[in-house]
Amino acid sequence: QVQLVESGGGLVQAGGSLRLSCAASGRAFSMYNMGWFRQAPGKEREFVGAISQSGESKSYADSVKGRFTLSRDNAKSTVYLQMNSLKPEDTAVYSCAASMIWSTLVNGHSGSWGQGTQVTVSS
Repeated sequence: QVQLVESGGGLVQAGGSLRLSCAASGRAFSMYNMGWFRQAPGKEREFVGAISQSGESKSYADSVKGRFTLSRDNAKSTVYLQMNSLKPEDTAVYSCAASMIWSTLVNGHSGSWGQGTQVTVSS
């Protein structure tokens, strides 16, 4: 399995931007599809977006399309989530996940998860 560590969370005003990073260690990063999920207090974890091993394919939740952008740098074993036009409803703990199987990843069944980073958007 791959070990994942997120960073980049914080407090931002509505309309602002943040960039989250997820650094991986362990087995070859380029073998993994990578994804981001979030969980707000009292709510279930939800899918945010996913990016394929090469970075050519991406998928986003409808709630973040046009505002969030995924990218990855396989040389640095890091995946990024650029979040623009943030809204208070984006407030959550954001976690990255990894899986060699796309469907396993987007369905939230990955065996590799980071510890999460808090994003708080004030109104």
